[in-house]
Amino acid sequence: MQCPYAIVGGHAVALHGAVRSTIDIDLVIVWPAQNLTTTKLALKELGLVSSLPITAEEVFANRKNHITNHSLIAWNFDNPESLNEQVNLIINYDLDQRNRKLIRPGDYTISILAIADLIAMKRESGKPQDLAGVEAQEK
Repeated sequence: MQCPYAIVGGHAVALHGAVRSTIDIDLVIVWPAQNLTTTKLALKELGLVSSLPITAEEVFANRKNHITNHSLIAWNFDNPESLNEQVNLIINYDLDQRNRKLIRPGDYTISILAIADLIAMKRESGKPQDLAGVEAQEK
């Protein structure tokens, strides 16, 4: 089963043409529970495991609580054998009603958040590294 997703964060900024170094990959999805489960299973197939002892069902059921009361904005996954392999599933953003751009760097397709939505997302976060990404993107 496939799930609508988009790369955001430093990799998306770079894929839109601005230089930004980062190790982890940040993803956003459309938020039905099934998409969250599908994403977790896909990451598991890649050898990535959750850094938190929670299930997709728990994240889905308690999403607002995690964001509001625990400041959890991303569900982190990493490869225990190679900590350079990290994916953050952003939980305080829903890809629904957002625009994506599909790019083909080879024989596969990558979905990234469209530039206007990426800039709006980064501005909304207010984090210094995100605002720096906006500045780089606008240049």
